[in-house]
Amino acid sequence: MNDLSVIQKVYDLTKWYIPLVHRLPRTHKFGIGDRIQDNLYGLLEGLVVARFSPARLEKLTELNASLDVLRFQSRLLKDFDLIDLRRYEYVSGKIDEIGAELGGWIKQQKGNRAQ
Repeated sequence: MNDLSVIQKVYDLTKWYIPLVHRLPRTHKFGIGDRIQDNLYGLLEGLVVARFSPARLEKLTELNASLDVLRFQSRLLKDFDLIDLRRYEYVSGKIDEIGAELGGWIKQQKGNRAQ
């Protein structure tokens, strides 16, 4: 498991998503837009910190929950017609990729704990 790969994917998703959030209508930019932005920055920072944390499994588990929140936040953007279906499918695919890698990292940490 290459933990740098999942960090790079979150970095790339953040680079893609933040400009989109900044273009949201004012009525949504300071609500769901700010929450998405905070969630993305929190995921990125949390993954970097988790690499060095002795409580890595707990941190990764919390980040996995944050990723799930991002899934629902993205879905809300689509359901409110704030992003088109093509962008929603793109971001959903990226979140799924990140989730798979994060899940693999969590599984690896659980295996390390069992030893």
